[in-house]
Amino acid sequence: QVQLVESGGGLVQTGESLRLSCVASGRTSSIVTMAWYRQAPGKQRELVAEVTRGGSTNYAGSVKGRFTISRDNAKSTTYLQMNSMVPDDTAVYYCSILTDWARRYWGQGTQVTVSS
Repeated sequence: QVQLVESGGGLVQTGESLRLSCVASGRTSSIVTMAWYRQAPGKQRELVAEVTRGGSTNYAGSVKGRFTISRDNAKSTTYLQMNSMVPDDTAVYYCSILTDWARRYWGQGTQVTVSS
């Protein structure tokens, strides 16, 4: 089992920055990929960014160049630095991990709101 706890959500204005954190506990040595997803009202959940155990990253086109995902394996933590935020970034952001036995776990979600 792996447990995830997110923090760092809140309300910002257009152009401002926010950093999300997600700490994993439990069988953290089994984590292969750490990722952030988001879900806006009335929309499907979408991948924002992911980082592998080796540090390779992948971003959604809409956030590339503005968001940066990072990972501290020693602390079992992933971060999402969000810069130049826009109202379309408003959503509930979920931390997610994939284990080496192909099980995906989710955090409880944190609200991010960008006002215009």
